[in-house]
Amino acid sequence: MKKTIESWVLLFLLALIWGSSFILMKKGMFSDYGEMIFTDSQVASMRMFIASVVLLPIAFRSMKKINKRRLLYLFLVALCGNFLPAFLFTYAETGISSGFTGMLNSLTPIFALLIGFFFFRDRLNRIQILGVFIGFVGVTLLVTSGKGFTISGDLKYVLAVVFATLCYAVSMNIIKNKLQCLSSFEIAALSFLLIFIPSGIMIIYTDLFQVFQSNIHAKEGVVFVLVLAVVGTAFALILFNKLVAISSVLFASSVTYLIPVVAALIGVHCNIN
Repeated sequence: MKKTIESWVLLFLLALIWGSSFILMKKGMFSDYGEMIFTDSQVASMRMFIASVVLLPIAFRSMKKINKRRLLYLFLVALCGNFLPAFLFTYAETGISSGFTGMLNSLTPIFALLIGFFFFRDRLNRIQILGVFIGFVGVTLLVTSGKGFTISGDLKYVLAVVFATLCYAVSMNIIKNKLQCLSSFEIAALSFLLIFIPSGIMIIYTDLFQVFQSNIHAKEGVVFVLVLAVVGTAFALILFNKLVAISSVLFASSVTYLIPVVAALIGVHCNIN
């Protein structure tokens, strides 16, 4: 009973945090006047680098738990659960609305179910399958009925989100089936340790420092990215890993049914597309 209550609390808390993240991405890239501050790759690289720095102390204390087998799984979690989606989502946000991005994110449970079945031999039942599809249809109808919601945008932006949700599904199944021996803190910290250097290289590669010298809105934009990295990434990932550990992959992935509702409501309230 205690775990059930904790699972639901974590689910709703994550929905609020990640539902706000789409807006933070957009605000990190564009000023209130619509002028670009940082590019999508700059926001993503800052997000990954800052989150890595925040989690470094935990990572250093947990390094003794890394072995060759866990290293592979942690690398896949780092790549699929963090690094690739960070760049894919910010890229998608340059071409489609925050509400639409959040709605597409609710494909995650479908992919999680399929990957669990085909690669991890998880059993499927008709109720689970029906529930996942009803959930996705329900979220789609609820979000698209909101004022200010748009589904316009090139297919490449849509596919970027779809691929990101597939990555999330892979990561969740690995955490649940291969990394149960590690705590949620350890999984988050060690996976980000593996992308600490790559994200630092991306910051240099994307000429981020030039933006601070030339754009008067840079300080404003970096505040949103900072919140996105610390709260929406490092802190949220620890909570999510905990949720996966104490519940099921399907239950944890169902947070994506709540995220688009939060994203759409905030987007409409803030008049952000």
